[in-house]
Amino acid sequence: MNAADRIARLLFAFYMAAFFAYLFAPLAIMSAATFNASRFPTVTPWQGTTLQWFTALWNDGPMWQSVWTSVIVAFFVVLVAVPVGTAAALLLTSLHARARGFLYALMVSPLLTPGVVIGIATLVLWRQLGVGGGIFLIVLAQASFIICYVMLMVVARLQRFDRTQEEAALGLGASKFMVFRRILLPFLRPALIAAAFLAVLQSVENYNTTLFVRGFDTPLTVYIATKVRTGLTPAVNALALVMITITVLGAIAYEVARRRQAAASGGDQG
Repeated sequence: MNAADRIARLLFAFYMAAFFAYLFAPLAIMSAATFNASRFPTVTPWQGTTLQWFTALWNDGPMWQSVWTSVIVAFFVVLVAVPVGTAAALLLTSLHARARGFLYALMVSPLLTPGVVIGIATLVLWRQLGVGGGIFLIVLAQASFIICYVMLMVVARLQRFDRTQEEAALGLGASKFMVFRRILLPFLRPALIAAAFLAVLQSVENYNTTLFVRGFDTPLTVYIATKVRTGLTPAVNALALVMITITVLGAIAYEVARRRQAAASGGDQG
């Protein structure tokens, strides 16, 4: 290995170390603050190791209520965004190039609109119809831009779809619904699952739009923002640590199941 290759490897190693440090250092510091006896979420000064903040988290009824509200909102956002986003993707890929460009720009425009504008516009519109803020408006406001993410992911998947499969199935007498259910839907399944997870993440973390349409319902992001102003405790860090742990365990379980399925498929082919 010459000097140039060594330098390139060192630079790559340094870049990867810096990347992962930038990515995980805040999470590590936040997790460490969970075990600090300080009343504030900090690691300095260290006032002793404790587990009291997990007890505080368990006893924090309003926080769990906000978590439950976020779960309900995310569930209904997925129910709205995934079917509508998929339909939009199917429509977009079936149009001619000129019409497709105009419709694409129209469909992705909510992504370019500030969340504050979406939230205020949703509230003003539905107030005229006699509907106040609450979970219903949160779902509509969030879905209005999360649909765009779903559409983009499904469009990316559809670009690799072989349309001759549809033509062959229709030529053999299959109905359009059967073609969609037996051919297109299984092909889109990975993109739909990924889009659903992305919709959940976008819904749970959204603040700007949710703040204006929440009414008397308080999702988790709004609750944490309120606690920042009134007095944040490491109980929030404890909740974040629990969520991180569940996410990591879920990713590990998925990877183990995927590898076992791949090994079983390889054994069957052998």
